[in-house]
Amino acid sequence: MDEERVGSQAEGKLEDDVDALFKLPLSEFIGARNSLAASLKRVGRADDANLVKALAKPSISAWAVNQLHWNHREAFNSLMATSQGFRQASNTAGRMADVRVLLDARREALSHLSDLATGLLRDAGHNPAPDTIHRILTTLEAISGYATPSDGPTPGRLTQDVDPPGFGSLASLVPSTDTTERNGEVRRVTPSPTSDSAATETGKRRSPDAAGEIQKARQAQETHRARIAAAKAALQEARKSLTEVRSRAQRLEAAHKKADAEAKEADAEARRAEKQLREAEEHFKKASSASQDAAHRTQRMAAEAEEAAQAVAGATRTVEDASTALESLQESGAG
Repeated sequence: MDEERVGSQAEGKLEDDVDALFKLPLSEFIGARNSLAASLKRVGRADDANLVKALAKPSISAWAVNQLHWNHREAFNSLMATSQGFRQASNTAGRMADVRVLLDARREALSHLSDLATGLLRDAGHNPAPDTIHRILTTLEAISGYATPSDGPTPGRLTQDVDPPGFGSLASLVPSTDTTERNGEVRRVTPSPTSDSAATETGKRRSPDAAGEIQKARQAQETHRARIAAAKAALQEARKSLTEVRSRAQRLEAAHKKADAEAKEADAEARRAEKQLREAEEHFKKASSASQDAAHRTQRMAAEAEEAAQAVAGATRTVEDASTALESLQESGAG
């Protein structure tokens, strides 16, 4: 009993560890997967290690759907619930008004999940390209088309996109009418070669049964028509949803092109500003160098002027001394 409990706990722990892998940023998946496989192998759980090692890295769109499941469960479950409600309404030949309300709710749930997926991709550093968003919505529609969760892929652990729903998948939302038609066929009563009185008596006995069969046939036809109408409504809504998704994709692509053009213009402006800054710096360096050269010349000229002034003073003194000596000589000769 203890061994079974330990094994059950280990299995539960492994499931949690695998879920944790698919919650990680996409760039960390491979490293974390290999690390988990290695740790399992070290403790002697080679089979579990091989299973973990075989887990494929999700595509970017599958990763986004996984994150919607883990991080926006309420919105994710809302889509599943509206799809389930639509199937139930179709199975019970519900009113067209109810079917349309459910289809509108389903379309709104897909639109909300599309916005959330766009935010998830941007926050993780991925490009929410229109094709990526389209594949995400296609996968969400395919998952919601399964009758029960056990019939489809495991939510939160997707590695690839789920095949888009074709007309056959759309018909899965509306139950098959083959059985109803067979059960509702009007049984033909072939008169037997008996006397008129016997035929009349037989007709009296069968008339209630025939009326019941006719009533059943009418009910089956009404149910069949209601289901066909529901299928047509579902097809119209699917086409409408496709048109909206394509329109949204075109808007996103246009916004992406505009943002790209603005980014290129901003980059060009930054380059121009950088060039102007470099030119201003070079001009400043030249002006600073010229200013320093002028200051040095001014200093040299001031020194030379000082030397010239000193030379003039010395020459003046020499002339004065010579003049005095000449006067002295002239005076002494006259005497």
